[in-house]
Amino acid sequence: MKKPTSGKMPDPRNFREELRAKVIDAIAQTMDLYGVNYSYGQLYGIMFFEDRPMTLEEMQQSMNMSKSNMSYAVRSLVDSKMVTKLDEKDVRKDLYAAETDFFKAFQAFFATKLQREIDVMRGALETVIPSLSETILELETSEEERKRCLEDLHKLKHAVSYYEWLQRFVDRLQSGEYFEEEIDSPNKDKSAGDQPN
Repeated sequence: MKKPTSGKMPDPRNFREELRAKVIDAIAQTMDLYGVNYSYGQLYGIMFFEDRPMTLEEMQQSMNMSKSNMSYAVRSLVDSKMVTKLDEKDVRKDLYAAETDFFKAFQAFFATKLQREIDVMRGALETVIPSLSETILELETSEEERKRCLEDLHKLKHAVSYYEWLQRFVDRLQSGEYFEEEIDSPNKDKSAGDQPN
């Protein structure tokens, strides 16, 4: 189900625009699953189909959004690396372009979000674990409290292992390692072992 939006796309004027609208709606729904506002997903979808960079005013017209909501939407998409602000010195107005390569968009979006999670959680863990360890070692800590602290410490050390693994995952994601294999290779020769009998 669609979330309410702060703007509304104009009705399609022809069959091609109807087909685009279906894809834009699907993009917005899938981005909504990952915490991106539905209308921001629509905006990304509109920019995805543009053959040129867009100004904020053009985006406003395409979404019928207020200037403040549009600025916030664009900033959110730029922060997620789904949209790039172009460095065009000869142009008076800021220009923005969507990342149209879904592999790069996935790479940038998830690497950014996951790195933020890692940084926040590691910061907390690095602060809490030493204090928890000190509490366990202090003579005045009661046995009941020591037991509970040890239980917490065990859980947090497991979390440290997870975030170490997640950091390796993000590093490999950013390096492009997961995208090195050929994606569409339907004509690739099968090995002899794969040949039908």
